[in-house]
Amino acid sequence: MPVKILSVDDENDLELLLTQYFRRKIRKGEYEFHFAHNGVEALTMMLKEKDFDIILSDINMPEMDGLTLLTKINEMRNPALKCIMVSAYGDMGNIRQAMNNGAFDFATKPIDLDDLSVTIEKAVEQIDYIKQSQQEHSQLESIKTDLAVAGEIQQAILPRIFPPFPEYDPLMDLSALMIPAKDVGGDFYDFFRIDDDHIGLVMADVSGKGVPAAIFMAVSRTLIRAMGMRGDAPAKTIEQVNTLLCKESVDCMFVTVFYAIYNVKTGEMSYCNAGHNAPFIIHADKQVTQLATDGNCMVGAIEGLNFKEGVLQLQSGETIVMYTDGVNEATNLSFEEYGDARFESTLQQLAGMSCGDITKGVLESVKAFTGDAPQSDDITLLSLKRK
Repeated sequence: MPVKILSVDDENDLELLLTQYFRRKIRKGEYEFHFAHNGVEALTMMLKEKDFDIILSDINMPEMDGLTLLTKINEMRNPALKCIMVSAYGDMGNIRQAMNNGAFDFATKPIDLDDLSVTIEKAVEQIDYIKQSQQEHSQLESIKTDLAVAGEIQQAILPRIFPPFPEYDPLMDLSALMIPAKDVGGDFYDFFRIDDDHIGLVMADVSGKGVPAAIFMAVSRTLIRAMGMRGDAPAKTIEQVNTLLCKESVDCMFVTVFYAIYNVKTGEMSYCNAGHNAPFIIHADKQVTQLATDGNCMVGAIEGLNFKEGVLQLQSGETIVMYTDGVNEATNLSFEEYGDARFESTLQQLAGMSCGDITKGVLESVKAFTGDAPQSDDITLLSLKRK
């Protein structure tokens, strides 16, 4: 695209001088000159054609002088539009005022066209830089909008209706939440019905951050849910998911998973912990213990692994709390971690409450601890209580 230059001057000789001096650039399509004879005419042209790049304006003109025109141009708030002011050599007062009012540069009459050419080239460099910055800003805004929509979609695919299984209300309480550190996150929780007596429970954390983690999260959740709904034992389900993820993994991404199958009638829970944080158990007497880790590897890292499985018996009044490391590894402004001990103490204080109050209570405790420190990782919690 040619650089569009609007020359504003009441002297007709200037039009001939400019078109003659810049004839090669005009023929090559590098410059495109337009001419107006006063400020009013220039403003009219600028309203019709809003893509002028440079205004070359005389200061002393009839009807509307160059300083007034400069003020009107400033009101347009177009940083890519550069004004070069022209006046008599001795008119330094007006030239100084024009520069103070935002003119890019100035030239004095009689105009040195070689010097003006250099000034125009400098202005073009500034204009190109500003336009590139504006384009990059627009692209960033578009990406930001897309990420916000992606975050809404990601939240929407997680189950958010509680209680999720109203028919089991007399037998169990269940609640979960996920607070991403960025627009999109890599943590996820899930739960789904397997048969009349069993439900699947998932707590997982994908390696990495941002969009790649979010995409891997969606793939992992889909695979775990699809494999889990077959009703196979947790270890077998995780082995199957591991095989599939290893084939699809890019840049050595992986996911840590705690997957369990819970019998809503008996309280028995079989589970497979694949490299994830061990859940806490809030007992009926308000004591808190943590499940032992199984030594399993994360999912999607190494193909052909066998995974160990554990069994837990939830007694009436006991609650299991699953979480990601965004909870216990949350840091305050002094870079101190929330930690397992503080987490356990918080759970003791929340013992006896509903699962919804427990997850919200933990979140409030973490935020009170971190204070003004930015959230460094996704915070995800799921709690299930046997009534």
